[in-house]
Amino acid sequence: MMYQAWRHVFKLDPAKEIAEDALKQVCESGTDAILIGGTDGVTLELVLDLLIRVRQYKIPVALEISNIDSVIPGFDFYFIPSVLNSTKTAWVKDLHIEAIKEFGDYMDWNELVPEGYCILNADCKAARATDAQTSLSRDEVIAHARLAEHFFRLPIFYVEYSGVYGDPNMVQAAKNVLTNTRLFYGGGITSAKQATEMAMIADTIVVGNHLYDNLNEALETVKAVHAVTL
Repeated sequence: MMYQAWRHVFKLDPAKEIAEDALKQVCESGTDAILIGGTDGVTLELVLDLLIRVRQYKIPVALEISNIDSVIPGFDFYFIPSVLNSTKTAWVKDLHIEAIKEFGDYMDWNELVPEGYCILNADCKAARATDAQTSLSRDEVIAHARLAEHFFRLPIFYVEYSGVYGDPNMVQAAKNVLTNTRLFYGGGITSAKQATEMAMIADTIVVGNHLYDNLNEALETVKAVHAVTL
């Protein structure tokens, strides 16, 4: 299944431990894909270990790249985030240029999926690491969504609240102006009810942290999201 059809995704952090039984439940839950990635503590060894474990199951797996040193072959897709509301160009395009300079001759461009991130939780690690300007108004979020689709022509616009449940009205505002760019939502989903609410707005729902806090509740989000028809 191509990523454009994914409705529910579980995100696994290589820097966090997950037992084999729990991983089996995640990979066989009916989720559409596994996204491997994290903000800090992500190493080549940890990514390789998690990839090998996930590859035991018949499920698409993508790597969301947080640093070039942890990139390895073997993934179906490589998601490349650009933090559009970062105040530093390093997180928008500078790091990407360095990677292309070094590996451009060998890249399979069909496997690369650029994402336009809009981080809206000031207290999350990703916001602090990227110096994101998180206090955006509704009009500013709309502008970032339009920037992603019409200026950069990115296939994904990712509204990220990372750790807290976001404002559905803000997510809806972004969705209203997107036609071809797919809207991903991630952040703070801890129940089937929240998953349903966001699935009625966003194209793809990403559930991550709650896997490590309450596995059973996280697993319930799969059925909840797939029950929603956009």
